[in-house]
Amino acid sequence: MAQNRYIESLQGAFSLMYCPNAASLFRAFLLVFSLSVFLSCSEGATFSGKCVGVADGDTITVLKRGKAVRVRLYGIDCPERGQDFYRAAKAFTSEHVYGKIVEVSPVDQDDYGRLVAWVSADGKNLNKELVAGGLAWWYKRYAPNSRELAKLEKKARRERIGIWSHPNPVPPWEFRLEHHYKRLPSALN
Repeated sequence: MAQNRYIESLQGAFSLMYCPNAASLFRAFLLVFSLSVFLSCSEGATFSGKCVGVADGDTITVLKRGKAVRVRLYGIDCPERGQDFYRAAKAFTSEHVYGKIVEVSPVDQDDYGRLVAWVSADGKNLNKELVAGGLAWWYKRYAPNSRELAKLEKKARRERIGIWSHPNPVPPWEFRLEHHYKRLPSALN
């Protein structure tokens, strides 16, 4: 029903475009402009593309219509370079998505311009697989309502899988803070 109204509005727009009067042309311009804005906003829709890069456990590059798009996995945080399990998380991500067609379901865009999304390949959700495998923390700050990620992390902790095999693993957000402040004084000298 909504689709019929949409088609009727498009038909109306095209008939307006052929009217010589200025008001009709202006209305047609507004309709076309609104339609282009609507279509550009639909960039947040799920898309498929080939994974052409893996920066670390939770950041990949996917081709979308021939253009490389940096994607940060939603709701999780993998160990940083220099932390235990950094290489394991990156290798896991590479094995599961590199060179494959992945499905990207955008949620947001981060401060670095990366698309934040759920990513699936071969019918498996990479975000969830990393948490279940003890290779990522549930990032409560950015996905506070994700009960499934919470359950997966709790199970991995209980079973002492991956990062949870260590007695007191340092979350990546704390590691980044600590390393940022260690570098700051030397940068000032």
